[in-house]
Amino acid sequence: MSRDPAPTREGAIAAALRILDSGRFEADLARRVAMPTVSREAAHGSDLQAYLDRELVPVFDRLGFGVRVFRRDDAPGAFLLASRIEEPGLPTVLMYGHGDVVTGLAEKWSPGLSPFAMTERDGCWYGRGTADNKGQHSVNLAAIEAVLAQGGALGFNLKVLTEMGEECGSPGLAALVADEAQVFAADMLIASDGPRIGLDQPTIFLGARGCMDLHLEVVARDGYHHSGNWGGLLANPAVELAHAIAALIGPTGECLVPELTPGTIPDDVRQALSRCTIQTAPGDPGLDAWWGAPGLTQAERVYGWSTLEVLEIEAGNIAGPLNAIPPQARARLQLRHPVEVDTDAVLPAVRRRLDDAGLHRVGIVPAGAAFPASRSDLDNEWVRLVAASMQRTLGRPPVILPNLGGSLPNTIFTDTLGLPTIWVPHSYPGCGQHGADEHLPIGIAREGLAIMAGIFWDLGHPPPA
Repeated sequence: MSRDPAPTREGAIAAALRILDSGRFEADLARRVAMPTVSREAAHGSDLQAYLDRELVPVFDRLGFGVRVFRRDDAPGAFLLASRIEEPGLPTVLMYGHGDVVTGLAEKWSPGLSPFAMTERDGCWYGRGTADNKGQHSVNLAAIEAVLAQGGALGFNLKVLTEMGEECGSPGLAALVADEAQVFAADMLIASDGPRIGLDQPTIFLGARGCMDLHLEVVARDGYHHSGNWGGLLANPAVELAHAIAALIGPTGECLVPELTPGTIPDDVRQALSRCTIQTAPGDPGLDAWWGAPGLTQAERVYGWSTLEVLEIEAGNIAGPLNAIPPQARARLQLRHPVEVDTDAVLPAVRRRLDDAGLHRVGIVPAGAAFPASRSDLDNEWVRLVAASMQRTLGRPPVILPNLGGSLPNTIFTDTLGLPTIWVPHSYPGCGQHGADEHLPIGIAREGLAIMAGIFWDLGHPPPA
């Protein structure tokens, strides 16, 4: 009587790729993209719940996971925790993903493309959530399925947390995890969000830069006043605001407030970034080598330093000019920063900088909640295991970044749960997330399936040292 071949790592990777080649992965992702899970719009609350009930719960049931649902009053949707505990003594891995998306912006998409109808074009799948985050957690779920199909077991315990409010700033998640810390307890976190450093550069990152909004405002008076009659007699809020921005940001984009920067880049971070090169893909804007903090490489500027950017600025009515001095001006600035920045010192330092420049009338308006910065140790056993697994699968080492340039709710895992965190993104910088024409290159999906199947196999079947 013939016997089935023994399960192998290669077999698990092949099983993951068959899910793609059969068309099932595409069908699953298209169905998920078609659900308008826009967490910032209350009208889509039922879609947020339907995504969990119709898309994720059946998958976890089929794969032998137990499911719990948590709710918080301030969260736009529920939180789903799926757990597969094979043996209490085995290592426990926590995974994270989110099923909500930003607004579709249908009117801005290219002809023939639509945010909630997935379309294949030029080797990419277009649709809202293909990159952020439905495509990424779909890759991970398919890889888990492939490993289980090979051996019937993972060889480790796995908990998968999915939230439906990440695009709103993850309200309720920190309190939930703090209140239920034992339920979410694990030995490490592995998740997929954000982009690789480049289209063809598989990447690991170990945390995220923090994010703080700074709203500046100058309110001079009520109403507009004719610039010919009143120019030179009335202070112009737009000019005051322009000088305020210039006091904070230099002409080549350097942040001029020392307290908003790390001051120095730690040696281990600088060493890791010395091996990183930022590459652009077709369709990406060209890089401005002259822009940013002087004396730093481009990788250091994005991953090891702070950036202070002007995101919106408003004064007067440029669409319908009034030839008048505006009554007020306002701007929204955003600080992205690494863990070395003391966030409690940011606003007082900005106030001092403006006052020292004589800009006392420029107000700092309270902004919304901030994302704290986080970074796991660059050298720990989990990083070594995952990096070695990826090299074994790909035949080349991954890029290891200390942290993502953007922001994620990573401190919930590093600080509240005390976990080392490893993020393996299945996207790239030009994916169009949060804008029109969001897409996932099929090649990245294919590579991601192989990478994750290999990682999950190696977590449960550690190779000899």
